Amino acid sequence: MATTIAQPWAELPADVVDHVRPHLPEIVDEVIAAVGQEVPAYRRPLEGDFGRGLRYGVEAALGRFLDLPGTSQPAASGTDREVYVLLGRGELQAGRTLEALLAAYRVGARVAFRRIAELARAAGVDADSIVPLAVATFAYIDELSSASIEGFAAEQSARAGERDRLRTALVALILSGTADPSVVQDAARAVGWALPDVIVPVYVESGRSDGLSASLGPDALVAPSSEGVVALLPAPTRPTDWQSLRRQLTGRGAVVGLVASLGEAAAALRPAILAMRLVADGVLEGDPLLVNDHLVDLVVHRDAQLAAALIARELAPLDSVRDSTRDRLAETLLAWLSYRGERARVAEALHVHPQTVAYRLGQLRTLFGDALTDPDRRFALELALRASPE
Repeated sequence: MATTIAQPWAELPADVVDHVRPHLPEIVDEVIAAVGQEVPAYRRPLEGDFGRGLRYGVEAALGRFLDLPGTSQPAASGTDREVYVLLGRGELQAGRTLEALLAAYRVGARVAFRRIAELARAAGVDADSIVPLAVATFAYIDELSSASIEGFAAEQSARAGERDRLRTALVALILSGTADPSVVQDAARAVGWALPDVIVPVYVESGRSDGLSASLGPDALVAPSSEGVVALLPAPTRPTDWQSLRRQLTGRGAVVGLVASLGEAAAALRPAILAMRLVADGVLEGDPLLVNDHLVDLVVHRDAQLAAALIARELAPLDSVRDSTRDRLAETLLAWLSYRGERARVAEALHVHPQTVAYRLGQLRTLFGDALTDPDRRFALELALRASPE
């Protein structure tokens, strides 16, 4: 069984409105005048839609309040309540703050209470009824304020959703690489983003992107894409700017793509997506990881199938030895190629005796033969060893 909620105006004698209603037009005028005087956002000529809207809102609020004494009806419901929800939406649409509307409500409630109390006392209403009148007046205005707060928040949410949709569409346009520059310019203007000449893309997995836009600041265009969350931002030009970007991205596992013109944003982002895959595979590491610091690794690992074919062809001689020996020989061969055959440096890098290096090199010459003296084959061997997961 439903329970009726007692309302503060239920304690007011119903006949109090009989003394007030004839004076409603003058009370409306007093409220409008006070609001215009005390709330700066409403200090403007009461003409056109603004004037009509303000007068309608005050008349509707006071008229509804005078219907409530002696009842347990809600302050407003249905279409009545929607009026105040729409007022909240209208404040944002008009470029005013919610606080301006709430201040207008407070001023209106104070002026209306004073005049209604004066009229009630002049008509002989018991002084004991004045306190419930005050309680009812300000409880009523709180209900209207709540409805307008809801409307203001709903408009903010709608605008945020539309802004997000437009930003996502802009990112898609830029990454398509085929959009007409004038279309991109118009789309950027619609979201308030100044198109940079040179950008750097940042790729972050969706699960680690919360607050990314706030971290990077207003210069960054952040939006979801098919690959995760992408941020496009003006390319840093100074070392301190790069350091700042690193700090902003730390903890997100982000990958920073190549610096490029806006028209080549998609090409600049592709290596970042590849780098993220290599991070997941344990090939690369960094937080954040800058693509420009790992270009060789990205070239070597760009195509897994081709890399596997290169490894199989070039390192086939190692298939004839035991796994433990294979690992040592592969490690030695890569160090020998990297240090151009300088035995002492190879030994130092491997933490072994130079004689051990000489012994292993003897094994490698037996296995690889002329490949170790052919420049092209040595280059292919080094690529294969760097691409090898072992």
